Amino acid sequence: MTLKAAFEAEHARREAERLAREAAEQQRQAEDLARAEGLEAILAKDSEFLASRGVGLERRRYTVTLDHADYRIAAYFEDGQVSVTASDKRNATTSAAPRKQQFAESVEDAVLIMAQFLADETR
Repeated sequence: MTLKAAFEAEHARREAERLAREAAEQQRQAEDLARAEGLEAILAKDSEFLASRGVGLERRRYTVTLDHADYRIAAYFEDGQVSVTASDKRNATTSAAPRKQQFAESVEDAVLIMAQFLADETR
């Protein structure tokens, strides 16, 4: 084998690995987006319930948010996992950290956690 042939083989191998990583990342992002859209669709079915509680629903790419004047409950999808957080808007200090955070593996689990956080806020 020549240096040129070895170089070209190595270059081709690296390019194939890069393309595979990009394809895998695009697949993960597509799955996360589909799961966020699925959660949004499930929550939107209860739009009257949300409105009766003064809660708005919105989705921005991978994040689905239940927004109230006093609190925010958000589910963020990344790499097949869901991070559900609850933040208090009544707090005068501006803290980047959410008050509560739990992780879920499925959309259904995210719905349950969001329901728990919502129940905590409406005691």
